[in-house]
Amino acid sequence: MRQPVPHAPNECVPADEEPAPGSLTAAPVYIEKGTHAFLRTLLAMCCGGFATFALLYCVQPMMPMLSQQFALSAAQSSLILSVSTITMAVGLLITGPLSDALGRKPVMVVSLLAAALFTVGSALMPTWEGVLLMRALVGLALSGLAAVAMSYLCEEIDPLHLGLAMGVYIGGNAIGGMSGRLLSGVLVDYMSWHAVLGTLGGLGVLAGLLFWRLLPVSRNFRPRSLRPRSLLQGYILQFRDAGLPWLFLLGFLLMGSFVTLFNYIGYRLIEAPFRLDQTSIGLLSVVYLSGIYSSAQIGALADKLGRRKVLWAVIGLMLGGLALTIVDNLAAVLVGMLLFTFGFFGAHSVASSWIGRRATQAKGQASSLYLFCYYVGSSVAGTLGGVFWQAAGWDGLGLFIGSLLLVALAVALHLSRLQALPVAAAQPR
Repeated sequence: MRQPVPHAPNECVPADEEPAPGSLTAAPVYIEKGTHAFLRTLLAMCCGGFATFALLYCVQPMMPMLSQQFALSAAQSSLILSVSTITMAVGLLITGPLSDALGRKPVMVVSLLAAALFTVGSALMPTWEGVLLMRALVGLALSGLAAVAMSYLCEEIDPLHLGLAMGVYIGGNAIGGMSGRLLSGVLVDYMSWHAVLGTLGGLGVLAGLLFWRLLPVSRNFRPRSLRPRSLLQGYILQFRDAGLPWLFLLGFLLMGSFVTLFNYIGYRLIEAPFRLDQTSIGLLSVVYLSGIYSSAQIGALADKLGRRKVLWAVIGLMLGGLALTIVDNLAAVLVGMLLFTFGFFGAHSVASSWIGRRATQAKGQASSLYLFCYYVGSSVAGTLGGVFWQAAGWDGLGLFIGSLLLVALAVALHLSRLQALPVAAAQPR
């Protein structure tokens, strides 16, 4: 494998920025594009991303049915997803630093298998409260992979191809999100929701075992202390950076808008003038195919043209897609969902790789903060959207989502004007 310009362990150097002379010492050996290790890494990350998002979002198409079965409002039914994403967000603050001390791969493997087993456990719960408890544990367990995957890729993959690798991982997320929604949305018309969750939990176990077998061990990882003072300094370090806090905010806004739309689109399509059945709504998860494509392609485009030129454009595409979902025409709604999904996964791919490039130290904590904000956005906006839906229907919900995206667009434009600084091992940039 080619060894790039030497730089400090646990540091990713942007392709368009040079390291400060004399500040860097060790030379990591990266996994290069075209090698067997690169292929194994991408396949493992696809399995991990698939299982994470299939287990997390498989409950989303069931929300209208759960509302009827347990006599819940739309906002109450959304708790089956929101409780997972909020515990996932809290867990990210623990598992990210834990991986900085114990290693990336062990934390990811244990987390993924535990989440699959908790999903099986949720299928055995007879009450709504029991289901919510198991779903909370699913989110907590999944935080281990979600917090660490970006750090692993940033440490092990050649920086010239980090955007591509990150895009493929996020593409695996999209496949998982699509498959979880699609399978549960279709199967719930033929099986009980208990059986559906049990089936998806079993698939999660298989994906976790494949992830364990395929993923190469870390070679550039350097352990950090778990002392509280070190952890606090690591978190403070991220907020001293000129760009990272804005990227954290962007994660909140992007995920909040995305989850809100997909939480309640089923309620819209069940009602007039569409009146679709549950299977048809589940099949609409194929729009995630656009996200699978966009995450890798937009990530590679950002490597070529620069993140500053790409990020704001894909957020604008999300706004255009949202506008189409307001039209009372099924074809327009489908196109709108496609554009919205394409833009979201492209924007998330760009922002994720940007986090890895900017964070010069405590990368696990930087990834954890980004994803903490990302999943808090899912929980807060995803549940709050139910209030707008009940008060003003899809027009009110569209106004809420549009407001989130306009703020995200303003953040992206601010980041596009942010001046890149030289990388220094002892300073954030």
